[in-house]
Amino acid sequence: MSDIGKPERATQNRVVALFRDELKYHYLGNWIDREDNRNIEPELVRAFLKKQSHDEPLIGKVLYQLEKAAGDTSKSLYDRNRAVYALLRYGVKAKADAGENTQTVWLIDWQHPEKNHFAVAVEVTVSAVDDKAHGKRPDVVLYVNGIALGVLELNCNCH
Repeated sequence: MSDIGKPERATQNRVVALFRDELKYHYLGNWIDREDNRNIEPELVRAFLKKQSHDEPLIGKVLYQLEKAAGDTSKSLYDRNRAVYALLRYGVKAKADAGENTQTVWLIDWQHPEKNHFAVAVEVTVSAVDDKAHGKRPDVVLYVNGIALGVLELNCNCH
């Protein structure tokens, strides 16, 4: 077995332990071989919104708006980030069904941060979106309510 990567793995394990044990993040695991990793994990977002007592039709519309804002390749990365930021900061305006009032659905509970779901995963392999792009595999990804808000690339020069 090769020693390549062992110092980096040890550093990664310490970082995960910090988030999991000290900061109480839920550890999602090593996602190197997991299919369909994304910056928005719909099932985690859905679980958070269900805990907030939102019903499925409304959750579906909120997820649609979030994923549309994040994945709109007709816009620059800067503009997509601004659109997602606005949804995170000011909430998603949506109607469960036609004829109902518009509601503001919060993707992050800013008033009660402890009610959010914080999670960490390692080696989150993300496929390239097209032939011109390259796949990515950040060392550590931090999720809040299923939305990737932090990416850590570790560099260990342990000689």
